Amino acid sequence: MADTVEDMLREASAAGTALMAEGTLARSARYHAARAELEITLANGASVAIPAHLIEALRDAPIAARSEVEIAGIGYGLHWPALDLDLSIPALLSGIFGTRRWLDESRARTAGRATSPAKSAAARSNGTKGGRPRKADPKTP
Repeated sequence: MADTVEDMLREASAAGTALMAEGTLARSARYHAARAELEITLANGASVAIPAHLIEALRDAPIAARSEVEIAGIGYGLHWPALDLDLSIPALLSGIFGTRRWLDESRARTAGRATSPAKSAAARSNGTKGGRPRKADPKTP
């Protein structure tokens, strides 16, 4: 724990240097309208392209607003002034593209479309049983 302001500054500087070395800070970012992708170039030279439809806050945003992306701070985040939106680079690199609820719904949609021989066999087996039971009529006593 830092005792003085100088100690705090040294610790903060060391933490910033570590972030730069990890490559988890953005050097540049831009939105490619033709590909509908957000491209981020990291401090270590690596580039990442994320389809805009995967990012909750960008999915329905106008193209002009998507294109106004700025690097926030020392590169820890991205900022869209027109959308009043801030996203962290470590979260994006970890695959966190929205709120927990939105991510869960997105995963559920993907899982529901999955097919496998076991899923097909179970559907055939359930079909021979007459399908889903009918809901009870609330008017019937």
